Amino acid sequence: EMYGHYLTRFGFEVNQACGGDGALAKAFQIHPDLILMDLSLPHFTGWEAIRQLRSDKDMRRIPIIVLTARVLASADAINCEGCLIKPCAPADLLVEVMRVLGIRHDGGGHQPKAAGRPEEMV
Repeated sequence: EMYGHYLTRFGFEVNQACGGDGALAKAFQIHPDLILMDLSLPHFTGWEAIRQLRSDKDMRRIPIIVLTARVLASADAINCEGCLIKPCAPADLLVEVMRVLGIRHDGGGHQPKAAGRPEEMV
């Protein structure tokens, strides 16, 4: 929730879901530009949610950034575009979101420079 509020301040449209099943339902409903996925979720794990997203031809193109308390080998090893170890500073999350989405910042802060509508993420 804290990360969602922080990202909203920088012009991102944030949609939140509860649990792996809720995340999947929300992702299939809105087709976001990016998914932030915690691996420790109720109902079923983030691992299972990622597996299901990657197995769908329409959803597999959506980049996923994993948030986890465990140290993982690399984002590539879990079939994702990014990975952050929790707890992470909101500014670090913003930098990673912008990197994955290919958004530049102005150098004076972390203000996104995105044309058109704000990015959507679940």
